Amino acid sequence: MAAALRIAAVVADRNCVVAYAARPSPTSSFVAGFYGRNGKSLSFQSTLPSLICLRRQYSSLIALPKGLSLIPVVRSQTAEVIGKPTVLVAEKLGDAGLQLLKEVANVDCSYNLTHEELCVKISLCDALIVRSGTKVTREVFEASNGRLKVVGRAGVGIDNVDLQAATELGCLVVNAPTANTVAAAEHGIALLAAMARNIPQANASLKEGKWQRNKYTGVSMVDKIIAVMGFGKVGTEVARRAKGLGLNVIAHDPYAPADRARALGVELVSFDEALARADFISLHMPLTPATKKVFNDETFGKIKRGVRIINVARGGVIDEEALVRALDNGIVAQAALDVFTEEPPEKSNKLVQHENVIVTPHLGASTAEAQEGVAVEIAQAVVGALQGELAATAVNAPMVPAEVLTELAPYVNLAERLGRLAVQLVSGGSGVKDVKVTYSSARSSDDLDTRLLRAMIVKGIIEPVSDTFINLVNADYVSKQRGLRISEERQPSDGALDVPLDSIQVKIANVESKFASAISDSGDITLEGKVKDGVAHLSKVGAFSVDISLEGSIILCRQVDQPGMIGKVGSLLGEENVNISFMSVGRISPRKKAVMAIGVDDEPSKSVLRRIGAISAIEEFVYLKL
Repeated sequence: MAAALRIAAVVADRNCVVAYAARPSPTSSFVAGFYGRNGKSLSFQSTLPSLICLRRQYSSLIALPKGLSLIPVVRSQTAEVIGKPTVLVAEKLGDAGLQLLKEVANVDCSYNLTHEELCVKISLCDALIVRSGTKVTREVFEASNGRLKVVGRAGVGIDNVDLQAATELGCLVVNAPTANTVAAAEHGIALLAAMARNIPQANASLKEGKWQRNKYTGVSMVDKIIAVMGFGKVGTEVARRAKGLGLNVIAHDPYAPADRARALGVELVSFDEALARADFISLHMPLTPATKKVFNDETFGKIKRGVRIINVARGGVIDEEALVRALDNGIVAQAALDVFTEEPPEKSNKLVQHENVIVTPHLGASTAEAQEGVAVEIAQAVVGALQGELAATAVNAPMVPAEVLTELAPYVNLAERLGRLAVQLVSGGSGVKDVKVTYSSARSSDDLDTRLLRAMIVKGIIEPVSDTFINLVNADYVSKQRGLRISEERQPSDGALDVPLDSIQVKIANVESKFASAISDSGDITLEGKVKDGVAHLSKVGAFSVDISLEGSIILCRQVDQPGMIGKVGSLLGEENVNISFMSVGRISPRKKAVMAIGVDDEPSKSVLRRIGAISAIEEFVYLKL
């Protein structure tokens, strides 16, 4: 019945999207259909089991096929289903998940929708479930006209969902981060063994009628060192299995709990030490601005020659052209890849075609058990969100009362940036465990709700090295999962009561620092910030007072306080056309030690940073991204 429906005439306004609903008889289900901006059919209909109320009638009516009774057409793309909410499942989902959804919602499984079709159909949906193949853009959120309440990503990565648009338009985004953990770990181990023993190549050779035993001699894994880069859920499971194969496991992850690593017999090390020692490297890090192309020419220059690399994480963490060069030069002996920068990769992709590379088409989560697990996990999260529950897997910020957000907005920005700066100062492989936050305020504790500020500090600390998105909903949960202890203290001040905070101080305890001057008298990495004229400012680094706007990025230099230092550093940056936004010098006393903080709008090259470090009076420096 639905397939036979076609509109005979189209009435259009600026949006030029028409919806209609009809049924052949009073006892039949209603059928909804949609037409696009040019009046062309979008070629799908959706049978809905309950009454559809369509609002905002067009001034004209449309003609329907004979025998169908008409229900008014809408000007907007909004339709309400009386009773149950409607969930649009845009990519295939396991039966167990679908059954959970059907218990509480009308479920519309419409696969392979074009972007235009999705934008039209979304106006009749309260929830949307996708995998990685559907782009949920700002246009999709805007087309929902405020009806869409939750987007569920059946999997971990949410690169295909516009989180900013979702948050602005009040739509919660949830994912399913745990169900495919074992499947991804198993696939990583499968690629490890297949690569070490040349199984794919030997299989193809034998099927071509060849018997080449000598050509495909492999390497043993026993007593070799494997570096697990990213010691989260998947990385931990890979380490367990690698130990069972007789491998010695080291790991790099700035937030991995040391006690969990010790319990597995895993040694936590720095990034460079992992590169220098490993015979095998297994990547399990998220794709973030900090990890994008982190395996590049410079990294491969530090790596142990003859290393073998496995990647079942994200393709973008490897500079694929640099990896090809490393393979050609023998720096990397072999690679086993399940993920790529662009998926699917071009047939002519040099990495895919390289004789020392084995590849699979993003199969990390592709087991029957994992698919069902992901389906159940995302269905539960979506159902909970539709019922008003706060999900621990929420990945964008919830709605905040307008008056609170207006007052705290500059402090939210300050809190996140202090966390982001502080974590970049941490060095070594021990990771961040203890964070102390001190709020200086004239207000009483009852008048100062710091939950959002605490969440933003956690966001700044964790997000740069994680694929977890932090918000007020999940900040405490994620902190606990990662063994991160956040303590808060309010310090009374003599400031004005109409100002929420005088300052925020962030301390990270029991860690080494890349910039020794950031260590305060308490032995902790210490940063302090204020809001001035609505703009976040860094006011203290360790024991040194500075005054620099937290816009762009920052270069911190400890120097001998002497004339000409500002000019020397400024000239070097000017030669590279790097614009300086702010510069501040904090010192103990004249002609003694000083810290110069420089705000820059552009990222300096490594060459100019080396030249700054080579200035004789500069004792240490660090470049920090915001």
